[in-house]
Amino acid sequence: MDIIFGYILEGGFVTTFVFIWLSIYFILTIWVYISRTLTLSSWKSVEQASLESLLQGSTRIRQKSVLSKCIGVSRHSNASYELCKSVAEKNATNYLALLSVISSTSPFIGLFGTIVSILNTFSKLGSETSASLNVIAPAISEALVVTAVGIFVAIPAYSAHVLLKRKAYELLSIINREIELLNNPISKEPTSEGRRKYEF
Repeated sequence: MDIIFGYILEGGFVTTFVFIWLSIYFILTIWVYISRTLTLSSWKSVEQASLESLLQGSTRIRQKSVLSKCIGVSRHSNASYELCKSVAEKNATNYLALLSVISSTSPFIGLFGTIVSILNTFSKLGSETSASLNVIAPAISEALVVTAVGIFVAIPAYSAHVLLKRKAYELLSIINREIELLNNPISKEPTSEGRRKYEF
């Protein structure tokens, strides 16, 4: 930690700018992951309750379900279900593109900071008469800190992207099952075959 703070204090404009950029990326990643996890979890529980209601033979969906908000007068219209599904997919995958950008660009931003720092180090060494390993090694190790920070930011961003994508997929699977049941309602007492088909 002391190396990072020392590097920020001693670094130039580019170094400070890179660290601020990566810090913003890291804060965005944490915020997106927490907020989207909470949103998708509560939404999934609503849709799951609606699916269970349909599996028990109900012909109506829960009021909080996304399908209830999309379906108008033509209750069993396939077009309205498809519209609902596309709206749900858009809402469920919000901010995934941002996490993808963060995870893919963070290492490059870190590498950019490292290259600029190494160039500065070699330009300073060029003006000195003798350059020993004792002078070069600390400067290079400090320059590599930015690359390490870039990778450090990319790992949670990529992990959050994969986890949220999985949650969105699970939610959309439940919505697909609801649409199937609304198009082909089952009897009040579903058979064991029917239960197995829509098991989740």
